[in-house]
Amino acid sequence: MIHYKSAEEIEKMRKAALVVSKTLGEVARLLKPGVTGLELDRIAEECIRDHGATPAFLGMYDFPNTLCISPNTEVVHGIPNKKPFKDGDIVSVDCGAILDGYFGDHAYTFEVGDVAPETRQLLKVTKECLEKGIAATRVGNRISDIGFAIQEHAEKHGYGVVRELVGHGLGTKLHEEPQIPNYGKRGRGKKIKNGLTIAIEPMINMGTEKIKQLNDGWTILTGDDKPSAHFEHDVAVVNDEPVILSTFDYIYEALGQK
Repeated sequence: MIHYKSAEEIEKMRKAALVVSKTLGEVARLLKPGVTGLELDRIAEECIRDHGATPAFLGMYDFPNTLCISPNTEVVHGIPNKKPFKDGDIVSVDCGAILDGYFGDHAYTFEVGDVAPETRQLLKVTKECLEKGIAATRVGNRISDIGFAIQEHAEKHGYGVVRELVGHGLGTKLHEEPQIPNYGKRGRGKKIKNGLTIAIEPMINMGTEKIKQLNDGWTILTGDDKPSAHFEHDVAVVNDEPVILSTFDYIYEALGQK
């Protein structure tokens, strides 16, 4: 059952999302060759708590950390460790926070140093997939129109769209109805209504759409060991249009980008 949110609830969700946005901005400021995932995780937890919020992922389903950190061929759900990042890596950082009972949850894939042009193109297209999915999140469309927009753009560039992992509704729970696949045919699923709040998160692979899992029970990798990218925003439908509750502006500011 979908829980459509009031204006007051959406504002609470925006505040929770902005805690995550600011935390990812701190990650952007610190992430460089030689830094480890555990260092980023410690700073992220401090940042979330300093804003009066609670890390959403820490302990959820027994996950051991604040951040999911997934470099290179890892798609999502990577566990932070002591291995230093190196020049040329890409690193997906997924973060969640709970503030006043509501969840914020979004992700960004970072470039570390000098990244190969074909990998940089993967990141560019994946971010465009996110934008196209958000644009489709409007009254008059159905849930499957979001995935169709993402899949069409990714596959036009020859990339694989992960099937087993999807976006989701968001609110007082991290995972609410409806599920938001990154693929699908137009005109299927629930009609999009005002008050819908979802996390849209394309997971796009340079090669095959197939995935595999490490023995740690969490880390998801690409099936052919090629790079994967992941971007995520929190989105609400207000006055028939999509409104992005999270922002990448703190990341761009930290990176000196517009």
